[in-house]
Amino acid sequence: MTKKQASLCERLKQMGFRQENQMRLYGKIFEFRGDPVVLEDNLVVMEAIERRSGRLSRVRLPLPIVNMARGGRSAV
Repeated sequence: MTKKQASLCERLKQMGFRQENQMRLYGKIFEFRGDPVVLEDNLVVMEAIERRSGRLSRVRLPLPIVNMARGGRSAV
């Protein structure tokens, strides 16, 4: 992991995207089971359990949130 990716992960954790935290994304409530993982510049995923179904999956963080954490403009 590069220093830039580590910094992005730390910022996302400060924003609430960290293990054992719950958040609504894509109209569903997820409980995060891991910390953010940067796969590419604009692709960050997290292991999460969807509350209603109870299924574990990888959830892609929305690009505007990634850009906000990076300190750039929103991708809207």
